[in-house]
Formats: sequence, C-alpha cells, structure tokens
Amino acid sequence: MGRQAITTKYIGPTNSRGSRVKAKAAAGSIIIPWDDGLDVNDNHKRAAMALANKFGWTGKLAEGGLPSGDGNVYVMVNGDTFPIEKVSVKLRRIVRRMGR
Repeated sequence: MGRQAITTKYIGPTNSRGSRVKAKAAAGSIIIPWDDGLDVNDNHKRAAMALANKFGWTGKLAEGGLPSGDGNVYVMVNGDTFPIEKVSVKLRRIVRRMGR
C-alpha cells in the first residue's frame, strides 16, 4: 500500500478511562492516553508519531486540521512534493466545470 494519511481524534474521558487520542490510517489505528503536560496539538502529534512508529514509517510529517474541526490530519512529506499553485489552478478549472 502507498502512502497513507493519518487522522487523529480526541476521545473524552469515561467513568473508567481518562481522555485519549486515537490515530488511524488505512493500515490500522492506535489509541494513546492524553498527556496533560502537553498542549492539544502536541497530543495529536504524539498519537500520529506513535502510529507511524507502530508500522515502521519514517520521514517528516506535515499536519493540518480536519474540516470538521474535531481532529487533525498528517501526511508524510519527502521529495515528492508539488507546488500548491499548480494544483490550485487545476482545481479551479475542475470546480468551474462542475458548477456549469
């Protein structure tokens, strides 16, 4: 399987468990306990890194927020990057055609 995005989501506390963060990708998922010594973003990063380590993935992660606002998304970044401008121009053309 090729590269996979990692999504993270906060899981609130229950009567028997404390707060947690779930990281998942197509390959699987992991749930880690919330670390009160870290801020929100660092807790989500830690979960993404834990999942990457679980599968032996290496490299650099780029992060962003999910449109729903209830978590983050992470993708591996290496030499196979591309300029955003080229994608944006192409996307605008596609969106214009869809709106017709």
